[in-house]
Order: sequence, then C-alpha cells, then structure tokens
Amino acid sequence: MIPIDPGTVATIRAIDEGSEELFGGFWPFIRRTLMLFLPLWVFLLLWAADMPNIISALFSGLSLSIIVAIERYKLREIAGKDN
Repeated sequence: MIPIDPGTVATIRAIDEGSEELFGGFWPFIRRTLMLFLPLWVFLLLWAADMPNIISALFSGLSLSIIVAIERYKLREIAGKDN
C-alpha cells in the first residue's frame, strides 16, 4: 500500500469542492465565470480606454495573479476545515 500524505488528500478534496458549490444557486457559477474572464475584460477595458497594448496586457496579466491568490486562499480555507 502506498502511503498518502494527509495534506494531499485535503487538497484533492478542496479542488473537488467547486462542483458542490454549483448546487448552492446560480451565484457561485457566475462568480467562477467572472473570475475566468477577468483578464480578458481588463485587457478590453484598457484597450477601449486607448491605453497602449503593452500596458493593457501587463494589467490583464496582473489580474490573473489576483485570481490565483484568491483561489489559493480558498484552498487553504477549505483544507483548514478538513483538518
């Protein structure tokens, strides 16, 4: 039998938790969709404001790191509840 780290099991459970949120109503689904398209919307908003393309791309990339930070926080929060 292969030993399994408890932290890994908690992380796998935390990743699977997203589908269960979809049964809680329409808002969790909309929130995930908004987070998915946030970098594109940031780019298009800055592009429409006549900002240079490089600055628009830079800020849209930075918005992606915000999404990663929020998801990491949520994973830690769910893993903390598991333990």
